[in-house]
Amino acid sequence: MAFRKDFLWGGATAANQFEGGWNEGGKGPGVPDHIRGGTVDTPRLWDKEIDPEVYYPSHQAVDFYHFYKEDIALYGEMGFKCFRLSVNWSRIYPNGDEEKPNKEGLAFYHDVFAECKKYNIEPLVTISHYELPWGLSEKYNGWVGRPVIDCYVRYARTLFEEYKNEVTYWLTFNEINIGVQPFGRIMSLGMQGKDHEPMFPTEPETPEEASDRFTALHNQFVASAKAVRLGHSINPKNKIGLMIAGSLSYPFTPNPLDVKETQDRMNMSNWFCGDVQVRGHYPYYAKRYFRDHNINVRMEPGDSEILKMGTVDFYSFSYYMSSCVSVDPEALKGSGNMFTGIVNPYLKASDWGWQIDPEGLRIYLNEVYGRYEIPLFIVENGLGANDERGEDGKFHDDYRINYLRDHIKAMKEAVDDGVDLMGYTMWGCTDLVSASTGEMKKRYGFVYVDRDNDGNGDFHRERKDSFWWYKKVIESNGEDLD
Repeated sequence: MAFRKDFLWGGATAANQFEGGWNEGGKGPGVPDHIRGGTVDTPRLWDKEIDPEVYYPSHQAVDFYHFYKEDIALYGEMGFKCFRLSVNWSRIYPNGDEEKPNKEGLAFYHDVFAECKKYNIEPLVTISHYELPWGLSEKYNGWVGRPVIDCYVRYARTLFEEYKNEVTYWLTFNEINIGVQPFGRIMSLGMQGKDHEPMFPTEPETPEEASDRFTALHNQFVASAKAVRLGHSINPKNKIGLMIAGSLSYPFTPNPLDVKETQDRMNMSNWFCGDVQVRGHYPYYAKRYFRDHNINVRMEPGDSEILKMGTVDFYSFSYYMSSCVSVDPEALKGSGNMFTGIVNPYLKASDWGWQIDPEGLRIYLNEVYGRYEIPLFIVENGLGANDERGEDGKFHDDYRINYLRDHIKAMKEAVDDGVDLMGYTMWGCTDLVSASTGEMKKRYGFVYVDRDNDGNGDFHRERKDSFWWYKKVIESNGEDLD
């Protein structure tokens, strides 16, 4: 079975990893602007005060702020039907809680969307992609503070009204389920940490800290639901989705304890947020999870009704890899970092230890669609690699082509299985900064950007071999994968 005729082929980015111009055009600082660069072996540190002697990758990123016309022209050349980007909240509301938006910021995105229209590219806009304004983090401890909901709704209303005739596809939050994990405290929920500590905290949480974190996540649920209703009222044509960090887990062995541990992992890492945002209420297993972990989620009267009335139109997600789960402490040894999980002996891995599992994408698509039966959208997928020039000076990234080809084949199988798949935006279509490590060395793009881990380079763009391959894929609607 072929992909639908209106399938949304394209690429995906995030302002804090891509845009740059962090203090230009009236923009205020965001939480990412306080996070240093790192490597796969060196954690990114979080600073309360920005140090002028330190390199912060988001400050310039790959400078889409000044290169947006060139970048979108390249997407037009590839034939993109869709370009996923995020609006940087602090470019619209510099501190997050002003009464009126920054006109320069609004004008910038008008210009971006005008370029998209020139090439018949549909924007897919993430309203909040790990880009909480620093002012809200500092004033309210990020999303822990209930007033941040109203700030977000004001910001979302501004976007829905300002770009009513330019954007119809929206995502309320990027990878909202990262807030389920302790490592989502700073990056996803914008909470304050200890000065100079790793962005992904290493110390165990107390029940009080976990209660704050799940309260912050609850506040995001409420904000998302309010935004969905608002977006539909402003423009009934708006299609508004959730976005999940898709994580498929397999039992490491047939041991029933491994199987149950895997079920619990899937419930909390995927279905917990999906259930709230698609079904409109907390799932049955949440009550025991909160009780077993001494978590108290602070809710207000009426929140349940808000969640029920603000369910999403489609389910979007990122998918990069799968992992194995076990209760055996020996199996956990040497299993990689918190992202990669226990190594699956049946799979190969990327240079960063991420296990490559295209068949897992088909499985995940079937699991999600079977659970929710609403349209699905893969809004991130790709291979981070250390791209090097060939002898002819060009980038021959056959490994990336192979990775993408196998995943697109898996998508086709899922569609044949009966899954309603509306689009695919490959992550980092132009090279950008890695969120987890802050590196440029970990490249995803069809387009190379001259920029290194230390912030050196002139930002010029070059097409890789995958650029031409993806152009053929789009032209054939996924039929020509050679």
